[in-house]
Amino acid sequence: MKSLVENLKQGNFQAITTFHNTYAPKIARFLRTKLGREEDIQDITNDIFFEAIDSIIMLKDEKKLSAWLFQIAHHKVADFYRKKRIKTFLLSQIPLLELVAEEIYSPDFQFEKNKLRDNIEATLRCLSYKHQKILKLHYEDHVPVKKLAIEFDLSHKATESLLYRARQQFIKHYERV
Repeated sequence: MKSLVENLKQGNFQAITTFHNTYAPKIARFLRTKLGREEDIQDITNDIFFEAIDSIIMLKDEKKLSAWLFQIAHHKVADFYRKKRIKTFLLSQIPLLELVAEEIYSPDFQFEKNKLRDNIEATLRCLSYKHQKILKLHYEDHVPVKKLAIEFDLSHKATESLLYRARQQFIKHYERV
């Protein structure tokens, strides 16, 4: 008889239902300690299960399923508050953003934008192929880290480390350009 995780990895609908029914109440209880609105709790719970099902293949030890799921929940809560802070900051900056929008169409801005693009391209050419590729995929093509991990055949943490090192190399070379 196959385990729940094995069935999840094979996309078994009954396993997905069992997985959700077993863990959703526990995740929702955890989220209630971190979030205020029931609507946010439901949205993030759904996000957690979508991500878990999408990345279940990366789970190495079936005994750690619950801990792994709560780790995803912890990251989703952090992302929620990070996005909330950014949104609050941006909304407080609307008058400044309107002023910046006026400046964007000036010829001086276009010249600076082209100069900046040239500097970025020159800096990218100084990096290793692997660093160029991960930066372009992540920042130009908006490929999330979990998909980059699959692309580079690395763990999630190793991919985050590679992305960090690529950014550090970019900064180091950009300062020289």
